[in-house]
Amino acid sequence: MESKHPVQLAVTDDLVRNRLTAFFRFFLAIPHLIWVSLWGVAVVFAVIVSWFATLFAGETPAGLHSFIARWLRYSTHVRAYLYLVADPFPDFMGDGGYPIDLHVTGPAPQRRVVTGFRIILAIPVLIVSAVLDYLAQALAVISWFVAIFTGRVPQGVRNLAAWCSKFTGQTYAYALLLTDRYPSFDGINAES
Repeated sequence: MESKHPVQLAVTDDLVRNRLTAFFRFFLAIPHLIWVSLWGVAVVFAVIVSWFATLFAGETPAGLHSFIARWLRYSTHVRAYLYLVADPFPDFMGDGGYPIDLHVTGPAPQRRVVTGFRIILAIPVLIVSAVLDYLAQALAVISWFVAIFTGRVPQGVRNLAAWCSKFTGQTYAYALLLTDRYPSFDGINAES
């Protein structure tokens, strides 16, 4: 039996949404979208350095791993906020305590051959992840209408959107050299 995936998504959201902030969610998320993009530019350079370091050392250096993982965690928070998977306004640093939280284990040894061909090996799951992100966007539209009228989102819709986010997080963790484990189609850890 395979061990637990090194990238997990924890869901502790209560399904309640503020109608006013849900109505203006896209506009409220703009500062986060700008910040996640700017931080993402730095992550691209960090991943290039990490690729060489991991290729030669067999493990991503701890500082680079932490920097990239924190950005991935933050981008997960932003996506969860934007898609109404979670309600509170996220902080700008990717700290823990958000109702939809991505947990990435520390650096671990990685196979050099897999690291060398990572971008090619990641293409299939990047395609699946892109399709799942479109699904999450469609679910966000449904959640938006329901949240505006009821002040809640349906649990099944939220859980499916969270599962899409988990798969996307695991995909990017693989592509960004945080792990050499392929994404898992397992469920999420939801507590509501």
